[in-house]
Amino acid sequence: MTFQPASQFTAPEQVAFHRTELNVILSLYGRMVAAGEWRDYGMSHLRDVAIFSVFRRTAEHPLYKIEKRPKLRLKQGQYAVIGMDGQILKRGNDLRQVLRVLERKLIRAVE
Repeated sequence: MTFQPASQFTAPEQVAFHRTELNVILSLYGRMVAAGEWRDYGMSHLRDVAIFSVFRRTAEHPLYKIEKRPKLRLKQGQYAVIGMDGQILKRGNDLRQVLRVLERKLIRAVE
């Protein structure tokens, strides 16, 4: 009788957002909800990427996707903000810096 190594029986690892990363993302999300810009979100944790999607309404395509790809950590940066059309708006290794591209949407002229 042969035994298989334990690594063959474990589920494949998934990329996920850490609690501190989620705090930063959800802080921005809360401010955007309060401003009436965003209404819903969804999260996906896949084998090589974690995605936080932001929606204006539940049944729409996401307005923005915040992605975490740890394999790009040493190249382009592990965090990216992607627009509705698939264009990468900002990429880097500092999540707060990457999310600043979305915070500009909060700044409006007061009449």
